[in-house]
Amino acid sequence: MISTPDNVSQLLHQLDGLSIAEFLQLLTTQFPERVTFSSSFSFEDQVITHEILSKQLPVKIFTLDTGRMFAETYSVWNSTNEQYNTKIKAYYPNQDTLQQLVEERGPNSFYESVQNRKDCCFIRKVEPLRRALAGNAIWITGLRAEHSPDRHDLPIIEWDESNKIIKYHPILHWTTEQVKEYINKNHVPYNPLHDKGFVSIGCAPCTRAIRPGEDFRAGRWWWEDADKKECGLHVHEEPAAKN
Repeated sequence: MISTPDNVSQLLHQLDGLSIAEFLQLLTTQFPERVTFSSSFSFEDQVITHEILSKQLPVKIFTLDTGRMFAETYSVWNSTNEQYNTKIKAYYPNQDTLQQLVEERGPNSFYESVQNRKDCCFIRKVEPLRRALAGNAIWITGLRAEHSPDRHDLPIIEWDESNKIIKYHPILHWTTEQVKEYINKNHVPYNPLHDKGFVSIGCAPCTRAIRPGEDFRAGRWWWEDADKKECGLHVHEEPAAKN
């Protein structure tokens, strides 16, 4: 089956009444070898990883190694590989582009302006993501509605015009309590930073623990205005109008 915006409504209908694992199995049947999952080793992503690997579903799993991740993130990556006897594939920034950025602007230029930060995110995340998604039909994510106001109204299945791919958010409407309960019940490895107030964990220089009363995204790019806090991985564009 070809992945197009028209497939979204059909898949939404097929999703009704199915568990996450059952729907993932259906996707891999309809789009063989073209279903992929992006993991940052967050609470949410570890839930989905367990669903995929414990049930041996033919879904590819990859991560974006920006080169600035926390040591704890690498540790949970390693623990996940060991527990599930797998090797999660990593995509890295283009060496020449990254080297040019650091040489011209310095290693911490992202603190100096929003544009510098977005350029860094593009090189370390967005461009590697495009390579990771190339040739795939379904992109599975760990996005949850609680994470930010922009995600409250997300559909569980949507068309990503930027990457020309269908996105599926299996635990979009799960609460934080449901995520933690699943992790504990199934003995899933998780990032210990979550126990220290880190909710959304990205690159180490751009992530801090949140304070009581702050929203989920307060710990990411905390020096910027709230309306600018996206790295470009999840951009919403409308499909081009048909002639």
